[in-house]
Amino acid sequence: MAEKRATVTCPECGRRETFDNLGRARSFIERHRDETGHDATWDLHRLDAGVERAGREAGVCGRPERTTRDSPLYLGDP
Repeated sequence: MAEKRATVTCPECGRRETFDNLGRARSFIERHRDETGHDATWDLHRLDAGVERAGREAGVCGRPERTTRDSPLYLGDP
């Protein structure tokens, strides 16, 4: 059995799906948004610590309070 990589949840309709592939999870989120107008979110089950830190420092988590603005990885404000 493949390792589960992400769980997608829609708080508006209560739908919940688990995926073994991040690409499929992302496609599901986009398709669900197109079909329903709902903003589903995902929980990633496992990332290496360095990946999580780099994402946080780059500002890709979407939470300004968790962004490291003086990091060389910081992408800037949207």
